[in-house]
Amino acid sequence: MNQKLQTVLLLILLPFFAFAQSVITGTVLESNGLPALGATVSVKGTSNGTSTDFDGKYTLNNVPSDAVIVFSFIGYMTQEIPLNGQTSINITLAENPSELDTIVLIGYGSTKKANVTAAQTTVKAEEFNKGAITSPGQLISGKVAGVQVTAASGRPGDGPVIRVRPGSTLGGNQDALYVVDGVPLDQRNASLNTINPADIESFTILKDASATAIYGNRASNGVVLITTKKAKLNSDLKIGYDVQFAVNQVQDYAHVLNADEFRQLVVDQGRDPAVLGDANTDWQNEIYQNGTRAIHNLTVEKGYEATSIRASLGYTNENGTLLRSGYERATLGLNVRQNFLKGDLKLNFTSQLAQEELRRADEGAVGAAVVFDPTQSIFNNTGEFGGFFEYTNSTGPEGNAPRNPLGLLNSLDSQLDNKQARLNLNAAYNIRQVPGLKFTGNAGIDYNEFDEYTIRDFNSGAGARGNNRSFGEGFRRNQLLDGRFEYKRTLESLDTDMDLTLGGSFQDFTRQSTSRSTVNNELQENPIAIDDSALVTAFARASFDIKDLVVLSASASRNGSSRFSEENRWANFYGASAAIKLTNTDFVQNSGFLSQLKLRGGFGQTGQQDIDASFAYLSVFTPGQPQAAVQFGDQFVTTIRPEGSIDLKWETTDQWNAGIDIGFFDDRITGSVDGFYRETKDLLLFGPLPAGGLENGSFQNAGSTLSRGIETSISGKIIQTENMNWTLSANATVQEIEITDLAGADNAPVPVGGISGGTGNTIQEWAVGSDPTSFHVFRQVYDQDGNPLDGVYVDTNGDNIINDADRVRYKKANHDVYFGLTSNFNYKNLDFSFTFRGAAGGYNYNNVDSNSASYGSIFPTNTQTPIYVNSTVDILNTNFSQQRLQSDYYIQKADFIKLDNVSLGYNFPGENVDIRASITGTNLLTITDYDGTDPEVFGGIDNNLFPRNRGLIFGLGFKF
Repeated sequence: MNQKLQTVLLLILLPFFAFAQSVITGTVLESNGLPALGATVSVKGTSNGTSTDFDGKYTLNNVPSDAVIVFSFIGYMTQEIPLNGQTSINITLAENPSELDTIVLIGYGSTKKANVTAAQTTVKAEEFNKGAITSPGQLISGKVAGVQVTAASGRPGDGPVIRVRPGSTLGGNQDALYVVDGVPLDQRNASLNTINPADIESFTILKDASATAIYGNRASNGVVLITTKKAKLNSDLKIGYDVQFAVNQVQDYAHVLNADEFRQLVVDQGRDPAVLGDANTDWQNEIYQNGTRAIHNLTVEKGYEATSIRASLGYTNENGTLLRSGYERATLGLNVRQNFLKGDLKLNFTSQLAQEELRRADEGAVGAAVVFDPTQSIFNNTGEFGGFFEYTNSTGPEGNAPRNPLGLLNSLDSQLDNKQARLNLNAAYNIRQVPGLKFTGNAGIDYNEFDEYTIRDFNSGAGARGNNRSFGEGFRRNQLLDGRFEYKRTLESLDTDMDLTLGGSFQDFTRQSTSRSTVNNELQENPIAIDDSALVTAFARASFDIKDLVVLSASASRNGSSRFSEENRWANFYGASAAIKLTNTDFVQNSGFLSQLKLRGGFGQTGQQDIDASFAYLSVFTPGQPQAAVQFGDQFVTTIRPEGSIDLKWETTDQWNAGIDIGFFDDRITGSVDGFYRETKDLLLFGPLPAGGLENGSFQNAGSTLSRGIETSISGKIIQTENMNWTLSANATVQEIEITDLAGADNAPVPVGGISGGTGNTIQEWAVGSDPTSFHVFRQVYDQDGNPLDGVYVDTNGDNIINDADRVRYKKANHDVYFGLTSNFNYKNLDFSFTFRGAAGGYNYNNVDSNSASYGSIFPTNTQTPIYVNSTVDILNTNFSQQRLQSDYYIQKADFIKLDNVSLGYNFPGENVDIRASITGTNLLTITDYDGTDPEVFGGIDNNLFPRNRGLIFGLGFKF
């Protein structure tokens, strides 16, 4: 080749040599030495990239000689390494704690927080409410916008009611679906009390349908994902012991007349004072005591290279504030993780065992203490009725008189024993032949066995009425088997991360119970109750993160329920959502004050099938109870009742959601706003059937509801230094719900909300255009001084007759606004936190006043022996001659602010043991104008609620 030709070829090829491309290989490991499956390896500034396989290995083609290689992996620091002529780069990634915090759960999986497209919130252990917590729900009270956590009562062992957004159903189950470590609980037996709160790592609440649709058949009321604690791999032996001791008091008593006030009222009304006693008895003070609670928790955990183990033992013993009430619980938790095949196969076994003993007091004593004559003595002089004073007539105890409150409590022996075993085995296998493909299988059982008894002293005032013994036992079993494939891959040509899920689930529920009770003082067997139902679900989800800017997600599920006939058994539910991650745009990154900004929106449809009837679509006959036997001559015959058969179908809910997540100043201030609109149709209701048969009614698809609301939350790191931190968080929810159709009842209003006083009275009404908790009342007329006129109501229809046609819907129990405020402060080893919670816009019906505060109630005429019955002090305001149960006078504003939780703690670090001491107050303050004992009344009808407690808790913890 001549010299000129060589020169020409050299000039032509020189640029290619200058930009030579090479192939780079290597291995990426996690900080614990395990292969980093799915880590991204890319050339900086280009779309050229690849992912590691199951061994953490990668091959990256077409790499320029002057390139910088970028290694990134969820939960780890991103690292950049100049190529500098290397052909192989091996790297061990370093954990990034702040990035680890962004991994959140979703239905059947997890994702980065930045990629969440739906309305959901995660509350972690460090954010939980402090104190002697016995029920898991108490941990998140006041913490989450759109989630109401209401203590059902002060009864020992009573868990709170958790509501995610307004309940979408009327006759179906309104509880959220609880999923514990991947196992959906039986919604009709979803007691969280068998879970030791100290074992819980986090709550994740899925609120909108685009997030919950993958659960389809039970997700209309939201989904609560509960994750329990696990030990980490390669971690030291840790032993912890905590003990807490609490003293509780009833927060308030019903405001009744004391003995002197009662005597004066009797005289003022011209009644015979000889009927009165000589004592001064505060019956409420007599039936309540200072309650105590002791909680012990012991944990042991250790992590090895491929194995981690965590075991926990918990014990709770509580003596309630109502005499003879109590609760005892022992729990044993075990979590074992084991990796095989270099981490390709991961097994996780979770076991939660619990044994509960609930000592049940006669809660009729709560109402009896309000109305029993305060001038009467506790005890009698004869020793009859266990020594307690009772009203009597010629045949024994006076049938229409109240019973002695202490006599009720001391004559009853009632107990429920409950044993719970919740076991779950989860297996996750990375399929080597297809990089990015993983199979996860889950097998679980939730088994509950119970027995109970109630025995009334035959010689007591209540026992003399007969029917003084009952016994029952049974079991509930929930079996689960599910599996899913997950496929994650980076589509390099599209600069898109793809995440696909496909799976199925089968769940079987069995309930069986037997009972025996006394009829005419003879113990008789009741019919066996058997209930069996099943759910089958196939589900899929696809998610695409496009250019780290736009996230698209869609899910679908096909669901079958044995509660419906073959024609209506199957239903399809779906959800779709999207998010725009403006955080990654130049606008946000160059703004100087914005640190994150994301817009979200979604739509979905979910279902409801959980009604208290497994075969409502069939024509069946239900045996009556022996107590309701019908007499034919000398024989008592137990009847059977025909149940109507309606061809039921799924109740469905359509929901739209839009939201924004925002952060300022490097996330020193963060917040979110969500708006939702929800329509529910084909409501599952128990209602009357058309005339012509013997049936009383049946479950049927009979209406629709509409709910909407706005949820806001904001959190600010007020102080953030090495030794001092102060975070303030607040949330608020504005919401409403109304009934839009009651077609199954010909759109006629349906009376609901039973009350005390008279027989069969109700105070609420379901009606089209109204809130489901609307009150149905007469409009009270007042004099010029604002005093109610006895029995005088507004003639609302103008027909000059006052009757039920003049009752109107007035106010509602559901609040318009719910809010919470939480503060967490720490200075070195000192920490201080508090939580306020409140609501506004709702009303209560004060049934305690309406039932007792009338002269007709105080001086009854239906007894053989003259008796007087006490009243609340409201009688002095109204002077009502008779009960005015339907008067709107008793509809009272129930706005409140509560100081739910205040905690002060100090950590004493040591060489071999760290010690923490704390003091916590619960339910310390209630600000309200409501006249009753507690404005927070679930359902809005205040009638002798077992009063909630105010508590002071002392805690001591040791970590070895």
